[in-house]
Amino acid sequence: MQSTEDPGNGTIKGDVTQVVYTGQDFLNDLLPELQRHFKVETQKEIRKLDEYIAGQTLLSLPDAILIEVDEDGECYRFVERLKLNSLLREIVIIFLSGPEDKKASLMAQVLNVGDLYVFPIPANDLCNRIKFLIRLRSFQPRVTSAAVSKVKTDFPLKKRLFDICISCFAFILLIPLFLLIALMIRMESKGPIIYRSKRVGAGYKIFDFFKFRSMRHQSSDDLLKLSQLNQYIPAEGTTATFIKIKNDPRVTKIGAFIRKYSLDELPQLLNVIKGDMSLVGNRPLPLYEAKALTSDEWALRFLAPAGLTGLWQVSRRGNREMSERERKKLDNFYAKKYSLRFDVAILIATFSAMRQKENV
Repeated sequence: MQSTEDPGNGTIKGDVTQVVYTGQDFLNDLLPELQRHFKVETQKEIRKLDEYIAGQTLLSLPDAILIEVDEDGECYRFVERLKLNSLLREIVIIFLSGPEDKKASLMAQVLNVGDLYVFPIPANDLCNRIKFLIRLRSFQPRVTSAAVSKVKTDFPLKKRLFDICISCFAFILLIPLFLLIALMIRMESKGPIIYRSKRVGAGYKIFDFFKFRSMRHQSSDDLLKLSQLNQYIPAEGTTATFIKIKNDPRVTKIGAFIRKYSLDELPQLLNVIKGDMSLVGNRPLPLYEAKALTSDEWALRFLAPAGLTGLWQVSRRGNREMSERERKKLDNFYAKKYSLRFDVAILIATFSAMRQKENV
């Protein structure tokens, strides 16, 4: 988000670029100039930076992180972890180093960070470099201020009570089935029984999403090779927002069975109990999908709770002719109209929709 500066008094108006500064050695020299151009958050050490990043949502992630290189190399390990996340790796990283640190230049190249500045650091040049790197990066636009102001997650208390009562009862009732599915998955293939992935739910909140593993372990690396099998065919000249693979060769035999009857989704009862999701809502999206839905038009879907089941599942699931736009419109419709009575109707309809019509 680019800043707008008032030439009269140097204050920043409107949407601003968000920068996190980590360290203390150069902070006093650089902070005044940084604050003239950016909204700056300061963290004293990498551990605090880790905690800060973990507490952000898709909307509040910083545009750039400035990190003073430390003697123990924790800054390098932090960037390595950051690069493993498809969303966080797009944040601009700049190392700040003392002149005696010979390793910093090599590590900056190895980790492919945006830049390395060595003391003495020219503050104005650093600010211009941050602005340039943010303009240069290939990153989806954030939601506009108007859309952000509408995002809320304080859903009705009766919906939450309904979720807790039904999900706790269902979880206890289904424990024998959980154990049987877990045993079959373990017998067929190596890897964890429960698959976890980062998903984006209501208010762009990121959380760990649970499913029974239905694919070969570490099969996500093959996703790009299978793009031609995507159920959602993009318009000419565009890329698909949603990815749903037809006849996915990565799926195991047990995985195909539990997917056919939606049994792989049952661990999400834990997400409901934790409060990450509701029984009924819009499906939480993987990070790469959520990043593509940040315009005012499509941000509306994130006003509704993330759900174990929803309007899309019971009305069009497995339909060969469904387009991306139809799915988005269904999500937006639910966000506008959801109520406890509507949720009960969708839950009832879910039982007939649990058996998928297609192998997707």
